[in-house]
Amino acid sequence: MMSKTVLKIDEDISKTAGKCKKNLSCLSGNDICEVELCVDGKIHFIKCMNLEPCHYRIPFGYSFVCNCPVRTAIFNLYGI
Repeated sequence: MMSKTVLKIDEDISKTAGKCKKNLSCLSGNDICEVELCVDGKIHFIKCMNLEPCHYRIPFGYSFVCNCPVRTAIFNLYGI
């Protein structure tokens, strides 16, 4: 039986994601947008496979920037 991946981040960071309508499901490691490019650990360009509305996904040209503090922390800590 495979164990479920649970990503851990600082609780203070997760509290700042109050606009998340997915109950921080990215912490499961499953429902997570792919970071295509990260600039200085601050700007995260994403390829989002989920087309549901997201308050943290910002259109930028032909791409999206993720402004979610939880997703940013996951990438900066785990590289995913």
